Amino acid sequence: MSITAILVVITITWFMVLFIMLPIRLETQGDRGEVVPGTHAGAPANFNLKRKLKLVTLVALPLAGLICVTIISGVISLSDIDMLERFGPKGPEASATE
Repeated sequence: MSITAILVVITITWFMVLFIMLPIRLETQGDRGEVVPGTHAGAPANFNLKRKLKLVTLVALPLAGLICVTIISGVISLSDIDMLERFGPKGPEASATE
């Protein structure tokens, strides 16, 4: 697995965790009953982005590490998820049967 592939896995995992965690514990202005004029009632009342990004990073990095270790170890390979057999033969035994 190349460095570029590792960075791609980390980036995709980070953004997936971000979009999952953004609405968690979100308190809107409408929930509080303190809607600021000119804003929507669904706007966050107290949105602490810095804290949320730190938490996302703390969750995403170990998760991305687990994904990278799984890929590197070979527990799950491309042939395991190739249901339509578009990536060629399954392995050395496939060429022996032909």
